[in-house]
Amino acid sequence: MTTVLMNAGPWLPVPPDGYGGIENVIAALVPELRRLGIRVLLATVARSALPADERLTPFPDGQFHALQRPYNQVSGVAHAHQQAVVRALRDRDDIDLVHDHVEVVGLSVLSAAVLAAAVPPALHTLHWDLRKHADFYSALDAGPRVRVNGVSASQLHRAPEALRQHSLGHVHLATPLAAGADRRPPVQKAGHGVVMGRITPGKGQHLAARVAHECGFDLILAGPVGPYRQPAELTAAGDAAAANPDVRYWEDEVRPLVDGVRVRWIGTVSGQERNTLVASARVSLFPLQWEEPGGTAVVETLALGTPAVGLARGCLPELVEHGRTGWLAQSPADLAAFVQAAGRIDPRECREQAARRFTPAVMAARYAGLYEHVISGTGGGTEAGPFDSGSAHGAPGPVTSVSAVPAAPEES
Repeated sequence: MTTVLMNAGPWLPVPPDGYGGIENVIAALVPELRRLGIRVLLATVARSALPADERLTPFPDGQFHALQRPYNQVSGVAHAHQQAVVRALRDRDDIDLVHDHVEVVGLSVLSAAVLAAAVPPALHTLHWDLRKHADFYSALDAGPRVRVNGVSASQLHRAPEALRQHSLGHVHLATPLAAGADRRPPVQKAGHGVVMGRITPGKGQHLAARVAHECGFDLILAGPVGPYRQPAELTAAGDAAAANPDVRYWEDEVRPLVDGVRVRWIGTVSGQERNTLVASARVSLFPLQWEEPGGTAVVETLALGTPAVGLARGCLPELVEHGRTGWLAQSPADLAAFVQAAGRIDPRECREQAARRFTPAVMAARYAGLYEHVISGTGGGTEAGPFDSGSAHGAPGPVTSVSAVPAAPEES
């Protein structure tokens, strides 16, 4: 039986309380891996509730709040967690693989430990914008027993060559909402649109708000602003919040468009409240201002039967089939027409695609295959690794032209 140390990191419990992309991915992945007969030692914080065969908990609770402090005050948090992981790996001989999800620190520490033959081989999943740490990735030499995978082909395409040489390809993100989504009864659509996720410049909430005012539909923004999960928390923080870049974006670009009627901010939502909000929406908007690597909110939207409308950037062309599960625009100027055409998308098609492509079982099966390659030392070494073909999932290829507006758009 294969035993994997799943390193979730010290930042949030698994599953998280609301926002927490990586932790939600791990919460979806671990139960399916265990169903496949893989034992999981989960390295997380003590407050995590996700069942696992064993746990390693260097911190009692999530340390996400520490990320707001200066670097020289917070840099030791991830290293303290990773030190505990390496200690556990060194002291045991029954762990076959480390599946790491800790940004940069995880890959760096494990690479050094693996090269020193002190720990088992490792697979490191890249969840983020790889340009953030270009100096590290461009010089990576982790040896043949450390491999990485991306969460989209687009992400790996922009990776430095040294990082691509360690790649086993990409594995798209999954959501538990996709399991049985094709059998879920339809939800009555309301007139609102929604943007799910952290309010930050890369998500482009200011563009979504402008489209809502232009087209005359109600828009709900759901997600935190910096560390502030609810509007009351941000108000209570007062001037102290202004140092946060997401708060500055909110104040300068988004808040002037939030009138409480046409455009509302409701803060972080989760669970059934989140599901109902998205499932009843006419459209989910993704006016991305960066190359989104993973797109958790996109696959959740499709699983809930709501079409996605966004800009054809990052992973979106891999997840959304233009004209079938949503619309992808080449420029912000095209977004309004595609929002008006959202009613042409069949919610059943969205749910069926999600049930086929984005279930935790599909993701776990692909990771189990990657584990075999890493443990056996086969495969890898190129960007187009053995698991890097979107067509294997029925995924559409890159969108080449998506700016044509469908004739006679219908209101949903």
